[in-house]
Amino acid sequence: MKKILLLGALMGTLSCSSPSETPDPNNTNNPSNPTGSNTMGKGQAGVVGTAGIAEWDKLSASEKGRIMGWNALFLHQSVGQDLEEGCKANGYAFDYYGKGDKTDGAASGKGLKGGIFVDVGGIPNGNPYEKMRVFRENATRNKDLLQVMILKFGYADIQDDNFEKVKTEYKVLIDALRAQSPQLRFVHVTPPLVYSTAAYEGNAAKMKVGQWMKETFKTTDVIFDLQELESNNGACQQNNVWRICPENRNTASDPSDVNGIDSSDGQGHIGKKAAQRISKALLMSIYNAGK
Repeated sequence: MKKILLLGALMGTLSCSSPSETPDPNNTNNPSNPTGSNTMGKGQAGVVGTAGIAEWDKLSASEKGRIMGWNALFLHQSVGQDLEEGCKANGYAFDYYGKGDKTDGAASGKGLKGGIFVDVGGIPNGNPYEKMRVFRENATRNKDLLQVMILKFGYADIQDDNFEKVKTEYKVLIDALRAQSPQLRFVHVTPPLVYSTAAYEGNAAKMKVGQWMKETFKTTDVIFDLQELESNNGACQQNNVWRICPENRNTASDPSDVNGIDSSDGQGHIGKKAAQRISKALLMSIYNAGK
C-alpha cells in the first residue's frame, strides 16, 4: 500500500512540474530562449542616428537578440564591411552571403546575412545602378524568406553628376520591391562620407541623397543615418559640407580590420573602435524595423 501511495505522489509531482520545465519559445524572459521571440512587430519608422547608440545599449539582451531571428540581408561594399565588423564586435555577427546564397538563417538564430556587391554580383564601387539591380534580384529570389532588406551605397557611387538619377532609380527600386513583397521591411542607409570636402569628391551630393532618403521614407521605413554618425552630427564640416570626423576614420590610431588605413582624403573607411560604436545604431535600425 505504501508503495502505491509513494508512486501516486511521485506521478502527481511530475505532472505539476512539467509545464514550468517546458520552454515557451515566445517567452523573452526564458533563459533557455536567450534570443527572445523572433516574431516581428509592426516596426517603428523613422531616422536612427547618433541617439541610436544609447538606445541600443538600453535594450535588454533578449530584445537585442530578437534581430538574430529575423531574415535580414545587408548588401554593401567596403564601408559596410567596417560596419559588419563593428556588429560582430558587439556580439551580433552577420553570416557571409555570396552569389546564389539563401537568406534562411533565422530558424537557427543566424538571420543576419551580409554580402559585398563584388562577391554577390561582381559589381565594383562607382556603379550604383548595377548595385540596385543586384539588390533587386536577390530580394526577388528570396522573397518568400526575406523580412528586412538593407542596401548601402559606397562613397564612390554618388557624385554631383548622378545623384538625381540615383534618387529616381532608388525610388523605383523600393516601390517595386514593396509592391512585390508587402511584408518586407526596409532599412535605408544615408551614403557614407569621405574626409575631403572638395566638390569633386561628392560629399555635398551624398548629403542631398541622404536628406532625400530621410524626407521620402521617414514615415514608412527606418533610415540609418550613417552620415550623422560619421560626422558627429555635422560637427566635422567645411563650408557647410559634412565629412567623416578624424576620430571615426581608419587611421593609425584606429585602423580597420578589413580596410586598414585610408591612404587619401578621398576615402572614408571607419576605424575598428569607431565601427563598434557606430554599428550599434545600425543594429538599432534593424531592431526598429521589426520591433
